[in-house]
Amino acid sequence: MKQGFKDYSIGDTFDGFLLIKNVTRGTTSTGAPYLNLRLGDATANMDAKFWNATEDDVAAYTAGTVVEVKAIVSEYRGAPQLQLQQFTINEAAKQKDPKDFMEKAPVSKDELQEEIEQTIFNMQNDTIRGIVRAFIERYNYEFFVYPAATTIHHDFVSGLAYHTVSMLRIAKSLCDLYPVLNKDVLYAGVILHDIGKIHEFTSATDTTRTRNGSLLGHIPIMTAEIREVAKELSIEKESEEVTLLQHMVLSHHGRPEWGSARTPLIQEAEILHYIDMVDAKMNALSKALNKTDPGGFTEKIFALDNRSFYKPLI
Repeated sequence: MKQGFKDYSIGDTFDGFLLIKNVTRGTTSTGAPYLNLRLGDATANMDAKFWNATEDDVAAYTAGTVVEVKAIVSEYRGAPQLQLQQFTINEAAKQKDPKDFMEKAPVSKDELQEEIEQTIFNMQNDTIRGIVRAFIERYNYEFFVYPAATTIHHDFVSGLAYHTVSMLRIAKSLCDLYPVLNKDVLYAGVILHDIGKIHEFTSATDTTRTRNGSLLGHIPIMTAEIREVAKELSIEKESEEVTLLQHMVLSHHGRPEWGSARTPLIQEAEILHYIDMVDAKMNALSKALNKTDPGGFTEKIFALDNRSFYKPLI
């Protein structure tokens, strides 16, 4: 008996409810409109195309919407794809909770919250501790339910907090190995670096970018908000702590061609970039390997230069 979407293989017929996790518009060579859909439940996702989409279809079939689907699992360019036969939003679909169709972090929200709050409590610098605590209090709900990304890594409920805690664990190990690192600056950078995605995504179940997310992006949004929070806390405008935290956020993508507004110019920012990259890539790799049988190769992984990784038998 199939336990979830992950159990469906090429040739199977799916008949049930799925969540629209991502949707983009396209146009065929003849000018006909269609929708590129990413559909899934808590166990797996699959792409599909909705042909001859009307404006009403575009308005109705948005990310974060549960739909009733009947489709055949086919293959396209080496990957499974759904051939839609029926695709509707009915009363039964409207009664479903979108969060039930999303993968969840492997640890509880309470555990994530406790580890982050303990890290903040242990910070020695009053200014840094105050700023970080203010952000967690401001986004106490969103931070612990939003995903960290659209598809590539930690794209699940509580993914943002789980990504943050995983990075904190790496950061703490590196601080033990390299005691010259400023723990407060590094840990604060880890906690703050992706909070701007709360503004970038439409909701916890809809990672369609908002207007500000598209026009500004999470890095500039967060950088400005650090200054705003510092002002609310009556921290001096020229405070070095504020500037350092802004630099941590501005530079955490490493290079301009990777979306970084600045290259890292303090050691904690350099380390933050590496930690972020390692955790994101390992999550993408783990996700692919979990879907692969021993002795086989994963699907091509975009975050890892479209390489297919072998899963050893031993």
